[in-house]
Amino acid sequence: MPQQPARGTRLFTVTADTLVAVDFGPRTKGRPPGPYGRLFARPGTRAFTLANLLARLPMGMFSVSAVVMIAGTRGSYALAGAATATGLAATALVAPWTARLVDRYGQARVAVPATLVAALGSLALLLCVRHDAPAWTLFAAYAATATTPNTGGMSRARWAHLLDGDPDALHTANSFEQAADELCFMLGPVLAAFLCGAFFPEAGTLVGVVLLVTGVLAFAAQRSTEPPPSGRTTTGATTATPPAPSPLRSPGMPPLLAVCLALGAVFGSTEVVTVAFADAQGHRTAAGVVLALQAAGSCAAGLLYGRVRFAGPAEDRYPWCVAAMAALLILPLLAASLTGSLLLLSAALLVAGMATAPTMITNMTLVQRRTPDGRLNEGMTLAVTALLGGIACGSAAGGWVVEHLAPTAGYGVPVTAAAVALLVALAWPGVRTAAT
Repeated sequence: MPQQPARGTRLFTVTADTLVAVDFGPRTKGRPPGPYGRLFARPGTRAFTLANLLARLPMGMFSVSAVVMIAGTRGSYALAGAATATGLAATALVAPWTARLVDRYGQARVAVPATLVAALGSLALLLCVRHDAPAWTLFAAYAATATTPNTGGMSRARWAHLLDGDPDALHTANSFEQAADELCFMLGPVLAAFLCGAFFPEAGTLVGVVLLVTGVLAFAAQRSTEPPPSGRTTTGATTATPPAPSPLRSPGMPPLLAVCLALGAVFGSTEVVTVAFADAQGHRTAAGVVLALQAAGSCAAGLLYGRVRFAGPAEDRYPWCVAAMAALLILPLLAASLTGSLLLLSAALLVAGMATAPTMITNMTLVQRRTPDGRLNEGMTLAVTALLGGIACGSAAGGWVVEHLAPTAGYGVPVTAAAVALLVALAWPGVRTAAT
């Protein structure tokens, strides 16, 4: 919902007009535009950003919709969780290959057919649930959705192409993209739960498919801002240059992916533990709102972070960002264990979330710098894959602690995971070495 601060600035509203009016002051005549205003003043940027937001929103809808749909009709959360875990594992395997094809042949040429295959997988899952098909068909259908392209990575790749040579503007663009991620994962589960509850169990999946296909088609249609594929020159002729080495071989990339793995464990464990804590307090339905507050804190911090201009390299501030994240995650642990208040926990998660976006923005900036030319989508997708793997591990660890100890003790899992991320960022050679 739009907010009107004292100085008359509209903080965030998802419309074509206000995407370029995110916290850059009162709109006085003749005043120079702020960093976000300059960013979206570039031709074609608003069009591909709006299309990408439409395509990205379902990413926060599909897993929740699948759990509600399967558990509601089959009466088994274990089956629902196993099916979604299978889809997560398949995505971790397939996504880097899809991203490699996007880099080699172009976004429009690969993303559209990959999205259509994934959409068919989601529709197959819907039909299997609807018609009481054998349980194994749910796993097969959900695994087919693994071809969904990394829409956020493709958007970041466009910014990197358009803003080549302008690190300040690229920092602002990366900050906006991280805030957009948080917004989609904040609104997606809420929208999915509403659709499945207000209409029918398959409504969330159905609407998600429509949004994904429409958004990707609109995004792919914006050809003027699409980066040229690595297999061809900008004129379309085939290059004789050998393919760039894998991002996994780039100096400094493995430790960054290790940090992503630990950060994913933070996110996965926090989600499971918060649901369990809210359930123990008799307010399970409030868990989504509590988690949305954490995402809201991260979204706001990401937009503010994008307005800051740093003098030193990103390598210098990266450990500080991870350290802030680890320190602030102690607040939910204290709120849960000392007070047992869901309200205070919500406030603690809101504050703790404010370190998430700066950490992820800096991480993605370093990933971009260490990824060889022509492999940018693949490099960023590897980071997302590491996050997904961490989320799966964190969810399992958080669930084990909740079941065998207590929900309050579960908040020690994200603190531990963040501490591991900090140790990697400080100790592993290559993380704090500037890319050459």
